Amino acid sequence: MPQGKPEYVPDDGLTTRQRRNRPLVMVHTGPGKGKSTAAFGLALRAWNQGWPIGVFQFVKSAKWRIGEENALLALGRLHAETGEGGPVFWNKMGEGWSWIQRPGTEADHEADAREGWEQIKRDLAAETYRLYVLDEFTYPMKWGWVDVEDVVTALAHRPGNQHVVITGRDADPRLIEAADLVTEMGKVRHPMDSGQKGQRGIEW
Repeated sequence: MPQGKPEYVPDDGLTTRQRRNRPLVMVHTGPGKGKSTAAFGLALRAWNQGWPIGVFQFVKSAKWRIGEENALLALGRLHAETGEGGPVFWNKMGEGWSWIQRPGTEADHEADAREGWEQIKRDLAAETYRLYVLDEFTYPMKWGWVDVEDVVTALAHRPGNQHVVITGRDADPRLIEAADLVTEMGKVRHPMDSGQKGQRGIEW
């Protein structure tokens, strides 16, 4: 593909510009690290374009402070103060459902996940954001807390020009089939294989 020229041009009646600007559903999955990191990199690019960004974090604890959150919220404050970039909104769904001791019952977390998805659907209908980062969203679908078919249908019928990136391992085949861009992160080697953990404030 020299100079970014696609190998196949669909006969869909769209111009190159229209096709380039078509909103995408993106999935970052696989056993390797970097799925969320790549999604937040997209968020940085979106902020630079002045897009409203909505982050919905589905697994990490609501009590955790993570670097991406601090950085993006700081950029959101910069936008509010100066008009530079775009607004940023960060939503945490529950208290963390896979990596820490759960303080509530599984039913409580399931209800939180479902309400988080219902809020996303309301935002999609209202065209609240230009970019949605649904971080670790594959897990509620894998656990049966959120219906995959409902997700696929809502994303397929979202109005306007709203991009959505979903991260997490074990993405459902139906979600992969419905996505426009799917990246699978593979694991070749990891520092934890030799007992090394990430430095404080940095997640490997």
